[in-house]
Amino acid sequence: MTRWGLLIGVLAAVVLLSLTVGVRPVSLAEAWRALTAPDLTNPDHIVVLSIRLPRIVAGLICGAALGTAGMAMQVLTRNPLADPGVLGVNAGAAFAVTLGSLLLQRADAGFLAYLAFPGAAAATVAVFSLGGGFRGDASPVRLTLAGAALNALLVSLVSAVVLMRGDTLEVVRFWVVGSLADAGARPIAAMAMAAGGGLALLFALAPRIESLALGAALSRGLGTHPGRVQAGVLVSVTLLTGAAVALAGPIAFLGLMAPPIARKIVGAALRPGLVASALLGAVVLLFADTLGRLVFAPAEIRAGVMTALVGGPAFVLIARRLSPGGTS
Repeated sequence: MTRWGLLIGVLAAVVLLSLTVGVRPVSLAEAWRALTAPDLTNPDHIVVLSIRLPRIVAGLICGAALGTAGMAMQVLTRNPLADPGVLGVNAGAAFAVTLGSLLLQRADAGFLAYLAFPGAAAATVAVFSLGGGFRGDASPVRLTLAGAALNALLVSLVSAVVLMRGDTLEVVRFWVVGSLADAGARPIAAMAMAAGGGLALLFALAPRIESLALGAALSRGLGTHPGRVQAGVLVSVTLLTGAAVALAGPIAFLGLMAPPIARKIVGAALRPGLVASALLGAVVLLFADTLGRLVFAPAEIRAGVMTALVGGPAFVLIARRLSPGGTS
Protein backbone atom coordinates (compact mmCIF):
# COMPACT_ATOMS: atom_id res chain seq x y z
CA MET A 1 0.00 0.00 0.00
CA THR A 2 1.35 3.45 -0.91
CA ARG A 3 1.78 6.26 1.61
CA TRP A 4 -1.23 8.09 0.14
CA GLY A 5 -3.28 4.91 0.17
CA LEU A 6 -2.42 4.41 3.84
CA LEU A 7 -3.45 7.97 4.74
CA ILE A 8 -6.75 7.73 2.86
CA GLY A 9 -7.41 4.28 4.32
CA VAL A 10 -6.87 5.51 7.89
CA LEU A 11 -9.17 8.47 7.26
CA ALA A 12 -11.89 6.20 5.85
CA ALA A 13 -11.59 3.91 8.89
CA VAL A 14 -11.93 6.85 11.31
CA VAL A 15 -14.96 8.17 9.40
CA LEU A 16 -16.69 4.77 9.62
CA LEU A 17 -15.81 4.55 13.32
CA SER A 18 -17.29 7.98 13.97
CA LEU A 19 -20.43 7.07 12.00
CA THR A 20 -21.18 3.80 13.78
CA VAL A 21 -19.75 4.09 17.32
CA GLY A 22 -21.29 6.10 20.14
CA VAL A 23 -23.77 6.00 23.00
CA ARG A 24 -26.19 4.44 20.51
CA PRO A 25 -24.22 1.95 18.36
CA VAL A 26 -25.33 1.71 14.73
CA SER A 27 -24.33 -1.19 12.52
CA LEU A 28 -22.44 -0.45 9.34
CA ALA A 29 -25.29 -1.87 7.24
CA GLU A 30 -27.85 0.33 9.04
CA ALA A 31 -25.62 3.39 8.62
CA TRP A 32 -25.38 2.67 4.89
CA ARG A 33 -29.17 2.37 4.65
CA ALA A 34 -29.51 5.68 6.50
CA LEU A 35 -27.30 7.35 3.88
CA THR A 36 -28.80 5.71 0.80
CA ALA A 37 -32.47 5.11 1.77
CA PRO A 38 -33.22 7.24 4.83
CA ASP A 39 -36.24 6.42 6.97
CA LEU A 40 -36.97 9.36 9.28
CA THR A 41 -39.06 7.16 11.58
CA ASN A 42 -36.03 4.96 12.30
CA PRO A 43 -34.10 6.24 15.39
CA ASP A 44 -30.81 4.89 14.03
CA HIS A 45 -31.26 6.83 10.80
CA ILE A 46 -32.05 10.00 12.74
CA VAL A 47 -28.88 9.60 14.81
CA VAL A 48 -26.77 9.08 11.69
CA LEU A 49 -28.26 11.88 9.59
CA SER A 50 -28.97 14.53 12.23
CA ILE A 51 -26.09 14.09 14.65
CA ARG A 52 -23.15 12.06 13.38
CA LEU A 53 -23.03 13.05 9.71
CA PRO A 54 -22.84 16.82 10.44
CA ARG A 55 -20.14 16.13 13.05
CA ILE A 56 -18.11 14.13 10.54
CA VAL A 57 -18.39 16.75 7.79
CA ALA A 58 -17.49 19.54 10.23
CA GLY A 59 -14.60 17.47 11.60
CA LEU A 60 -13.22 16.84 8.11
CA ILE A 61 -13.34 20.56 7.25
CA CYS A 62 -12.04 21.79 10.61
CA GLY A 63 -9.26 19.19 10.87
CA ALA A 64 -8.09 19.77 7.30
CA ALA A 65 -8.18 23.55 7.75
CA LEU A 66 -6.15 23.56 10.97
CA GLY A 67 -3.66 20.99 9.62
CA THR A 68 -2.91 23.05 6.52
CA ALA A 69 -2.86 26.35 8.45
CA GLY A 70 -0.28 24.86 10.81
CA MET A 71 1.86 23.64 7.91
CA ALA A 72 1.78 27.08 6.23
CA MET A 73 2.67 28.90 9.46
CA GLN A 74 5.52 26.52 10.26
CA VAL A 75 7.08 26.84 6.80
CA LEU A 76 6.64 30.62 6.57
CA THR A 77 8.06 31.34 10.02
CA ARG A 78 10.52 28.42 10.04
CA ASN A 79 9.07 27.65 13.43
CA PRO A 80 8.09 24.03 14.25
CA LEU A 81 6.01 25.33 17.19
CA ALA A 82 3.80 27.53 14.98
CA ASP A 83 0.15 26.52 15.31
CA PRO A 84 -3.06 28.59 15.20
CA GLY A 85 -3.83 27.54 18.78
CA VAL A 86 -0.37 28.10 20.26
CA LEU A 87 0.04 31.47 18.52
CA GLY A 88 -3.31 32.82 19.69
CA VAL A 89 -5.15 32.84 16.34
CA ASN A 90 -7.85 30.47 17.61
CA ALA A 91 -8.23 32.58 20.76
CA GLY A 92 -8.55 35.74 18.63
CA ALA A 93 -11.39 34.19 16.66
CA ALA A 94 -13.10 32.95 19.82
CA PHE A 95 -12.75 36.36 21.49
CA ALA A 96 -14.29 38.14 18.50
CA VAL A 97 -17.28 35.81 18.61
CA THR A 98 -17.69 36.21 22.36
CA LEU A 99 -17.38 39.98 22.22
CA GLY A 100 -19.80 40.13 19.29
CA SER A 101 -22.32 38.06 21.22
CA LEU A 102 -22.07 40.47 24.15
CA LEU A 103 -22.22 43.72 22.20
CA LEU A 104 -24.79 42.69 19.61
CA GLN A 105 -26.92 40.64 22.00
CA ARG A 106 -26.99 37.76 19.52
CA ALA A 107 -26.82 34.05 20.33
CA ASP A 108 -27.52 32.37 16.99
CA ALA A 109 -24.54 30.29 15.94
CA GLY A 110 -25.05 30.90 12.23
CA PHE A 111 -24.49 34.66 12.64
CA LEU A 112 -21.77 34.51 15.30
CA ALA A 113 -19.68 32.08 13.23
CA TYR A 114 -18.81 34.82 10.75
CA LEU A 115 -17.29 36.98 13.51
CA ALA A 116 -14.48 34.43 13.80
CA PHE A 117 -12.82 35.75 10.63
CA PRO A 118 -11.99 39.33 11.72
CA GLY A 119 -10.83 37.96 15.07
CA ALA A 120 -8.53 35.43 13.43
CA ALA A 121 -7.18 38.09 11.04
CA ALA A 122 -6.41 40.58 13.83
CA ALA A 123 -4.69 37.92 15.95
CA THR A 124 -2.61 36.66 13.00
CA VAL A 125 -1.38 40.14 12.11
CA ALA A 126 -0.71 40.98 15.78
CA VAL A 127 1.36 37.91 16.57
CA PHE A 128 3.30 38.13 13.32
CA SER A 129 4.04 41.80 13.98
CA LEU A 130 4.96 41.28 17.65
CA GLY A 131 7.19 38.35 16.69
CA GLY A 132 9.17 40.46 14.21
CA GLY A 133 7.79 38.74 11.12
CA PHE A 134 7.20 41.97 9.19
CA ARG A 135 10.78 43.08 9.89
CA GLY A 136 12.13 39.80 8.59
CA ASP A 137 13.83 38.87 11.88
CA ALA A 138 11.26 36.51 13.39
CA SER A 139 12.64 33.62 15.42
CA PRO A 140 10.78 30.54 16.71
CA VAL A 141 11.20 31.63 20.32
CA ARG A 142 10.06 35.22 19.68
CA LEU A 143 6.99 34.15 17.73
CA THR A 144 6.09 31.53 20.32
CA LEU A 145 6.43 33.99 23.20
CA ALA A 146 4.40 36.62 21.33
CA GLY A 147 1.72 34.04 20.55
CA ALA A 148 1.63 32.70 24.12
CA ALA A 149 1.27 36.22 25.52
CA LEU A 150 -1.49 37.11 23.06
CA ASN A 151 -3.25 33.81 23.70
CA ALA A 152 -3.18 34.37 27.49
CA LEU A 153 -4.50 37.92 27.06
CA LEU A 154 -7.37 36.86 24.80
CA VAL A 155 -8.38 33.90 26.97
CA SER A 156 -8.43 36.27 29.98
CA LEU A 157 -10.64 38.68 28.07
CA VAL A 158 -13.05 35.87 27.18
CA SER A 159 -13.20 34.96 30.89
CA ALA A 160 -13.84 38.59 31.73
CA VAL A 161 -16.83 38.65 29.39
CA VAL A 162 -18.22 35.57 31.13
CA LEU A 163 -17.82 37.21 34.54
CA MET A 164 -19.48 40.41 33.31
CA ARG A 165 -22.42 38.67 31.67
CA GLY A 166 -23.36 35.32 33.14
CA ASP A 167 -26.14 34.92 30.57
CA THR A 168 -23.51 34.54 27.84
CA LEU A 169 -22.15 31.37 29.47
CA GLU A 170 -24.10 28.99 27.24
CA VAL A 171 -22.82 30.76 24.14
CA VAL A 172 -19.27 31.14 25.44
CA ARG A 173 -19.00 27.52 26.60
CA PHE A 174 -18.63 26.40 22.97
CA TRP A 175 -16.02 29.06 22.16
CA VAL A 176 -13.82 28.32 25.19
CA VAL A 177 -13.51 24.56 24.63
CA GLY A 178 -13.75 23.38 21.04
CA SER A 179 -16.35 20.76 20.14
CA LEU A 180 -18.14 19.25 17.15
CA ALA A 181 -21.30 18.63 19.18
CA ASP A 182 -23.26 21.53 17.68
CA ALA A 183 -21.98 21.14 14.13
CA GLY A 184 -25.49 20.84 12.74
CA ALA A 185 -26.24 24.42 13.80
CA ARG A 186 -23.17 25.86 12.02
CA PRO A 187 -23.03 27.19 8.44
CA ILE A 188 -21.06 24.19 7.18
CA ALA A 189 -21.32 24.93 3.44
CA ALA A 190 -20.14 28.54 3.82
CA MET A 191 -17.23 27.52 6.04
CA ALA A 192 -16.26 24.77 3.59
CA MET A 193 -16.01 27.39 0.83
CA ALA A 194 -13.93 29.70 3.05
CA ALA A 195 -11.54 26.88 3.97
CA GLY A 196 -11.36 25.78 0.32
CA GLY A 197 -10.45 29.31 -0.73
CA GLY A 198 -7.67 29.43 1.87
CA LEU A 199 -6.30 26.06 0.78
CA ALA A 200 -6.40 27.02 -2.92
CA LEU A 201 -4.49 30.22 -2.19
CA LEU A 202 -1.85 28.28 -0.26
CA PHE A 203 -1.46 25.86 -3.18
CA ALA A 204 -0.98 28.77 -5.57
CA LEU A 205 1.61 30.39 -3.27
CA ALA A 206 3.44 27.16 -2.36
CA PRO A 207 6.54 27.65 -4.60
CA ARG A 208 6.97 31.23 -3.36
CA ILE A 209 6.50 30.20 0.28
CA GLU A 210 9.25 27.60 -0.15
CA SER A 211 11.44 30.26 -1.73
CA LEU A 212 10.77 32.66 1.13
CA ALA A 213 11.71 29.96 3.64
CA LEU A 214 15.26 30.16 2.26
CA GLY A 215 15.54 33.71 3.61
CA ALA A 216 14.31 37.13 2.49
CA ALA A 217 17.51 38.11 0.64
CA LEU A 218 17.80 34.88 -1.31
CA SER A 219 14.09 34.80 -2.12
CA ARG A 220 14.29 38.35 -3.55
CA GLY A 221 17.12 37.16 -5.77
CA LEU A 222 14.80 34.43 -7.03
CA GLY A 223 12.12 37.00 -7.92
CA THR A 224 9.88 36.57 -4.87
CA HIS A 225 8.25 39.56 -3.17
CA PRO A 226 8.32 38.66 0.56
CA GLY A 227 5.64 41.16 1.55
CA ARG A 228 3.14 39.86 -0.98
CA VAL A 229 3.79 36.24 -0.04
CA GLN A 230 3.45 36.98 3.68
CA ALA A 231 0.21 38.86 3.05
CA GLY A 232 -1.13 35.96 0.99
CA VAL A 233 -0.27 33.43 3.69
CA LEU A 234 -1.89 35.59 6.37
CA VAL A 235 -5.09 35.76 4.29
CA SER A 236 -5.01 31.98 3.85
CA VAL A 237 -4.41 31.31 7.54
CA THR A 238 -7.23 33.70 8.42
CA LEU A 239 -9.67 31.91 6.09
CA LEU A 240 -8.63 28.44 7.28
CA THR A 241 -8.56 29.22 11.00
CA GLY A 242 -11.68 31.37 10.90
CA ALA A 243 -13.63 28.57 9.18
CA ALA A 244 -12.33 25.98 11.66
CA VAL A 245 -13.18 28.06 14.73
CA ALA A 246 -16.59 28.95 13.30
CA LEU A 247 -17.42 25.23 13.02
CA ALA A 248 -15.78 23.74 16.09
CA GLY A 249 -14.52 26.52 18.35
CA PRO A 250 -10.85 26.79 19.32
CA ILE A 251 -9.26 23.35 18.77
CA ALA A 252 -5.71 23.47 20.14
CA PHE A 253 -2.53 21.76 18.94
CA LEU A 254 -4.00 20.21 15.76
CA GLY A 255 -1.89 22.45 13.52
CA LEU A 256 1.14 21.60 15.65
CA MET A 257 0.85 17.82 15.43
CA ALA A 258 -0.17 17.19 11.80
CA PRO A 259 2.66 18.96 9.86
CA PRO A 260 5.70 17.10 11.31
CA ILE A 261 3.99 13.73 10.79
CA ALA A 262 3.06 14.77 7.25
CA ARG A 263 6.67 15.71 6.45
CA LYS A 264 7.81 12.29 7.75
CA ILE A 265 5.36 10.58 5.39
CA VAL A 266 5.54 12.62 2.16
CA GLY A 267 8.78 14.60 2.48
CA ALA A 268 9.54 18.33 2.70
CA ALA A 269 7.80 19.54 -0.50
CA LEU A 270 5.03 21.95 0.50
CA ARG A 271 2.16 20.95 -1.79
CA PRO A 272 2.18 17.22 -0.87
CA GLY A 273 2.75 18.32 2.73
CA LEU A 274 -0.38 20.46 2.69
CA VAL A 275 -2.52 17.57 1.43
CA ALA A 276 -1.03 15.14 3.96
CA SER A 277 -1.50 17.67 6.79
CA ALA A 278 -5.13 18.11 5.79
CA LEU A 279 -5.74 14.35 5.89
CA LEU A 280 -3.90 13.91 9.20
CA GLY A 281 -5.66 16.87 10.80
CA ALA A 282 -9.04 15.38 9.88
CA VAL A 283 -7.99 11.95 11.20
CA VAL A 284 -6.81 13.31 14.57
CA LEU A 285 -9.87 15.51 15.13
CA LEU A 286 -12.45 12.86 14.18
CA PHE A 287 -10.69 10.25 16.31
CA ALA A 288 -10.52 12.67 19.27
CA ASP A 289 -14.21 13.48 18.87
CA THR A 290 -15.19 9.80 18.73
CA LEU A 291 -12.99 8.90 21.70
CA GLY A 292 -14.42 11.80 23.70
CA ARG A 293 -17.92 10.40 23.20
CA LEU A 294 -16.92 6.96 24.51
CA VAL A 295 -14.58 7.47 27.48
CA PHE A 296 -17.23 8.60 29.98
CA ALA A 297 -20.39 7.80 28.00
CA PRO A 298 -23.13 8.98 28.09
CA ALA A 299 -21.22 12.13 29.19
CA GLU A 300 -18.94 13.66 26.55
CA ILE A 301 -15.44 15.06 26.71
CA ARG A 302 -15.14 17.89 24.17
CA ALA A 303 -12.87 17.31 21.17
CA GLY A 304 -10.81 20.38 22.13
CA VAL A 305 -9.95 18.77 25.47
CA MET A 306 -9.01 15.46 23.84
CA THR A 307 -6.68 17.11 21.29
CA ALA A 308 -5.08 19.16 24.08
CA LEU A 309 -4.38 15.99 26.08
CA VAL A 310 -2.37 14.65 23.15
CA GLY A 311 -1.05 17.98 21.85
CA GLY A 312 0.42 19.19 25.15
CA PRO A 313 3.04 16.43 25.36
CA ALA A 314 3.71 16.80 21.62
CA PHE A 315 4.41 20.52 22.14
CA VAL A 316 6.89 19.75 24.95
CA LEU A 317 8.59 17.07 22.83
CA ILE A 318 9.06 19.41 19.86
CA ALA A 319 10.22 22.28 22.10
CA ARG A 320 12.84 20.04 23.75
CA ARG A 321 14.25 19.12 20.34
CA LEU A 322 14.72 22.77 19.35
CA SER A 323 18.32 23.90 19.51
CA PRO A 324 18.92 27.42 20.94
CA GLY A 325 18.27 29.86 18.12
CA GLY A 326 17.49 26.97 15.77
CA THR A 327 14.43 26.39 13.65
CA SER A 328 13.98 22.63 13.79
